[in-house]
Amino acid sequence: MNILEFTGVIALGSLLAGFLGALTGLGGGVIIVPLLTLLLGVDIRYAIGASLVSVIATSSGAAAAYVKEGYTNIRIGMFLEIATTMGALVGAFMAARLPVAAIGAIFGAVLLYSTYHSLNPKPELSGLDHPPDRLAALLRLDGTYPTEHGPVSYHVRAVPLGFGLMGVAGVLSGLLGIGSCAVKVLAMDQVMRIPFKVSTTTSNFMIGVTAAASAGVYLRRGYIDPGVAMPVTLGVLAGSMMGARFLTGAKTPLLRKIFSGVIALVALEMIYNSFTGRL
Repeated sequence: MNILEFTGVIALGSLLAGFLGALTGLGGGVIIVPLLTLLLGVDIRYAIGASLVSVIATSSGAAAAYVKEGYTNIRIGMFLEIATTMGALVGAFMAARLPVAAIGAIFGAVLLYSTYHSLNPKPELSGLDHPPDRLAALLRLDGTYPTEHGPVSYHVRAVPLGFGLMGVAGVLSGLLGIGSCAVKVLAMDQVMRIPFKVSTTTSNFMIGVTAAASAGVYLRRGYIDPGVAMPVTLGVLAGSMMGARFLTGAKTPLLRKIFSGVIALVALEMIYNSFTGRL
């Protein structure tokens, strides 16, 4: 495979990754890292570096559209970014000290756990039937989001637990280069009981800052190759803008199935290749 073919494959794969990343809140990294490592033979640390750059592109491409549509809860995003950014710095330093096989196995395990919880969601709580969380009310985190029947209100739950899980998500972002959105979306959706579309769009709003924190560490260590990062970034940016337009009319059950199917297949592949020494 020559350089032109290599770049074209990366760009097309990144276009798909950006589309699914914007659609599900994953950020695209769950496809880009396996694409580069398993299909194209790129070292996993360089793949993670390129993925982190693409995560920033996804956030830039999709976040503005979601804010304009009224789905993103900016106050939740800014508050939870405190935890994810600190965690991302820890994860980026850990990545240089863990063996490649261990990183791949952790990647797969996290995604399998995410798949299980995404396919077994708790019922969404109505903002009218349950009292608000005291801390969420103090921080003014509750909000509304648009539906075909008009704006629907919601209350945020379990703020301290959600904040702690965001710290874990930040560590995984720095370690695995996935934007940690699988964990972020599930923390907001399952623990903080935020509606799924609000969770995915707020996750897209957050991932740029989280990825930027850990990308700086990878850049300093020489793990960001412009020849790989450039087509990844351009492809993901275009795909994320397409995904943002598609999401507003998509049904939540469909989004959950896409979310779960993609990450389950990737998880099994990454775990298999970690234990067989192919990473």
